[in-house]
Amino acid sequence: MNILGISCYYHDAAASLLRDGELIAAAEEERFSRKKHDFGFPKGAIQFCFDQGGISAQDLDFVVFYEKPFEKFERILMTTLQTFPKSWKVFRESMITWLVDKLWIRHHIEHELGVPKDKVLFTQHHLAHAASAFLVSPFDEAAILTVDGVGEWATATYGTGKGNEINLFKEIRFPHSLGLLYSAFTAFLGFEVNEGEYKVMGMAPYGEPRYVDKVWKLVQQHDDGSFSLDMDYFCFHHSTTRMYSRKFEQLFGDPRPPETYFFTESTGFPSYFGEKPGNFGELCKLNQHYADLAASIQKVTEEVILGMAKYVRRETGLKSLCIAGGVGLNSVANGRILKESGFENLYIQPAAGDGGGALGAALHACHSMLGHPRKHVMRHAYWGQSFSNGEVEDYLKSEGISYSRRDDEDQLINDTVDALKDGKVIGWYQGRFEWGPRSLGNRSILADPSREEMKDVVNTKIKFREPYRPFAPSILSEEAENYFDLPGAAQHDPARFMLLVAPVLEEKQASIPAITHVDGTGRLQTVFEETNSLYYNLIKQFGQASGVPVLLNTSFNLRGEPIVTTPANAYSTFMRSEMDMLVLGNHIVLK
Repeated sequence: MNILGISCYYHDAAASLLRDGELIAAAEEERFSRKKHDFGFPKGAIQFCFDQGGISAQDLDFVVFYEKPFEKFERILMTTLQTFPKSWKVFRESMITWLVDKLWIRHHIEHELGVPKDKVLFTQHHLAHAASAFLVSPFDEAAILTVDGVGEWATATYGTGKGNEINLFKEIRFPHSLGLLYSAFTAFLGFEVNEGEYKVMGMAPYGEPRYVDKVWKLVQQHDDGSFSLDMDYFCFHHSTTRMYSRKFEQLFGDPRPPETYFFTESTGFPSYFGEKPGNFGELCKLNQHYADLAASIQKVTEEVILGMAKYVRRETGLKSLCIAGGVGLNSVANGRILKESGFENLYIQPAAGDGGGALGAALHACHSMLGHPRKHVMRHAYWGQSFSNGEVEDYLKSEGISYSRRDDEDQLINDTVDALKDGKVIGWYQGRFEWGPRSLGNRSILADPSREEMKDVVNTKIKFREPYRPFAPSILSEEAENYFDLPGAAQHDPARFMLLVAPVLEEKQASIPAITHVDGTGRLQTVFEETNSLYYNLIKQFGQASGVPVLLNTSFNLRGEPIVTTPANAYSTFMRSEMDMLVLGNHIVLK
């Protein structure tokens, strides 16, 4: 039985394919269209799923959409009418997009894929999130927590899963949304909503949570972990352009102008920013204010999520928790949940945002609607497109690109390790690309974490991004506890997906300074031989050569672009940056 899951028309469109309960393929549309966070109908991702599964649309038994459009339309209609006339622009634009496009999902699927309407199914947004985590988790029974911006009406849900069944027993409804609260601060701090939230998380350690009391004026948490927002501080429920109100600005001051350079005394002033301004000290003081705001919203967000998790633990009595929804990508909060909530085990869908809804929709249809037994545990995220060494070589030859080939894997690894030890920055392109927003060793930029300067080198010369942004350490699973304060590290699935932040042991911080954030933490990825033997062996051999079984790992893309998909994407990114070496399968390209 072939089941295709689809998510689209909000952000991060995606598709996934299940065959008899086994995951065959999953990918976000942005990887094919090259439009970051592409929300259009995922034609490229769907075609990839068909190609990977060796099928066509006629072979599909069901197509499942990740939410119920009419329920979402009801929410938009009710909300705009309740806030009219302030919401007249939202009403106008919503009517145009929904009546022309978004409301007729079944028709679009029938038209695009040529499948009959009785094969098109729908599930609720947060049920898709819940299914995306629980139904591929290693747990037969677990509590469930989903938290995001908004689905149809729900912005967060509590639930349980047992076997094939999922029961969401409590929900928090729009406009009260933790995801939108965080996004309001993202906009206030000068970043793009649905894109810059992780920048706020990266900025937070450079500040102190001095404004926590003020942030708590915006949100109130209740005994059951639920919360409510004071909507006088927000505009997202009635405006097309503003997330926060004048009252918000009166409380926190002037917003940070978008696209302005962020720097403090602790970040310094990178050379690629240009000439150091004469009022550097004054600007540092202003930026420190914004860093303190970032620290404050991050702190409150952690406390709210932790309160929700503690309630679900008390209410269900279960020892394992599954998390999905965009807020599930807040890896600092995840670390606190694991440590403080009372749950012993945690599983987070690696594509926790809307893209993951495509997988959740297919899983829910397969297991909960149709009753097929669960077969699949997602222990890695390598579900995207791959290119063979032959295809790589054909591309390099067709473009006249000089390369050398290493048919022996040990030699490929040796040459890569030698380059890393020499301080080179490597574009590492192998196998199937990753599902979700994290690069986990198949589409990665790699460097030596023991060289402190690598933090600035990769940020400024390779990624062209803000100097405060942290890098992730990829570490052999069996070595993780020797470098991080994370007991039982190899048993914690979120660490496989780079979804946990943990303190770097104090005695190890000097040996891996490039991946140790300013607060002494790292967002680690535990690497296992059985799920990625090539990457595992690269790290192992680097550890033997350097004494440090860790690599600095960041996503293989430039600022503002999706992670690379094809060899052509990889080569273009390599040439437009100051990377030193590109490893495409078993081919090495130098500048």
